[in-house]
Amino acid sequence: MADLAARLEDIVGAGHVLTGDAVGDDYAHDEALSATPSKPAHVVLPATADEVAAVLTLAAETGTPVTARGSGSGLSGAAVPRQDGILVSFERMNKILEIDTVNHVAVVQPGVTLNDLEAATAEVGMVYPVYPGELSASLGGNVGTNAGGMRAIKYGVTRHHVLGLQAALPTGELIRTGGKFVKSSTGYDLTQLIVGSEGTLALVTEAVLKLQPRMSEQATILAPFPDLASVTTAVPKVVGSGLGPLILEYIDGLTMGAITYSADLQLGIPDQIRETAQAYLVVMLESNSSARLDEDVEAVGELLSGLGALDVYALPGGAARKLVEAREKAFFTAKGAGADDIIDTVLPRAALPEFFAKVLEIAQAKQTFVVGCGHAGDGNVHLAVFQKDAQIRYQVLHELFVAGMALGGAISGEHGIGREKLRHFHELEDPNKIDLMRRIKLAFDPKGILNPGVLFD
Repeated sequence: MADLAARLEDIVGAGHVLTGDAVGDDYAHDEALSATPSKPAHVVLPATADEVAAVLTLAAETGTPVTARGSGSGLSGAAVPRQDGILVSFERMNKILEIDTVNHVAVVQPGVTLNDLEAATAEVGMVYPVYPGELSASLGGNVGTNAGGMRAIKYGVTRHHVLGLQAALPTGELIRTGGKFVKSSTGYDLTQLIVGSEGTLALVTEAVLKLQPRMSEQATILAPFPDLASVTTAVPKVVGSGLGPLILEYIDGLTMGAITYSADLQLGIPDQIRETAQAYLVVMLESNSSARLDEDVEAVGELLSGLGALDVYALPGGAARKLVEAREKAFFTAKGAGADDIIDTVLPRAALPEFFAKVLEIAQAKQTFVVGCGHAGDGNVHLAVFQKDAQIRYQVLHELFVAGMALGGAISGEHGIGREKLRHFHELEDPNKIDLMRRIKLAFDPKGILNPGVLFD
């Protein structure tokens, strides 16, 4: 161990290898509720891509497992290191290398946070539109999990905005994939293979990200509904209206009460409506024309009223911002309330009513409290599961995943499999696909040093 630490220090410099008591508790976990924290033997803080490649060369030589870490905001346990391993933290690789306003791209190191990139792009009238909610999250972590978020209904998820990568392979080579161009038919798309691979194939050391023009005007509409089925039935109608919402979120009544209470947020909804509503739809629109935006707000209001909304509210700017922020923090609200797990299953949006009926059936049968919210526009459901008994909780999650997959969905829409959904993944996914993934993993990582225990047991 001492010899390995010395050799790592030779690579990244004195003071940039942490061992023993110098390894803080934050390095032992991410935000997964059910993951068991685990401190690594070594935390390495590289400053360059060459240093990352050299660390991987040494790890391969010594057979030492390696886990990558950005901001530690993941929800699947993929950033939980091995006790005998190396944790590569990208906190020193946090530079925005370029904002190219001609090609509409940003070039960033993996430790750059969404907050950093938001500030830099705002200065030039552009935006990186992927919005997973936790703006302290790093771009490297977002690439690793293919993060999504509330704006996916309009702009898509991380993989739709990653044009190219520099990555260190576990065999020690550095490669570049893609570039500042928006299309290519030149061999396998290695960029997209690495995106969403949860640190099991390569460590991203640089990313080329597609930017969008920043819209100047936004408006938020809140519509309470008598039940969740009415909300989910309305969602395809809103998507098909041609109004192009920036955000289309559902929030069940209990979650709305919890997040507004936590944020001390008053939305001006009359008591009679609030007591009747069991679910809410939040629609955010954007435009560069205030007149066009006003027309779109009116059209959405009329549409939702005709789809069974109890009322429709155009929220003032301050209240709208606070509501979106409160929705972003729904995970922490659930965590504070004692939730035992969070799932993010995804399915075709038209299947949402049938899925939620199944959720209620499973929760009642297992005497488990299940509430939530989610990205209704793209069918990504976030459910907080309150069940202390680990065995029963496993059964509840398993049945929820089965129900979602039976309706054409998948286990995870944006958080990833990590360690915490590994058993469900192997029991429910097509074994032929898993075998193919194993062969891809072997081609990238022949010694199996990158994130063992994530995706594969």
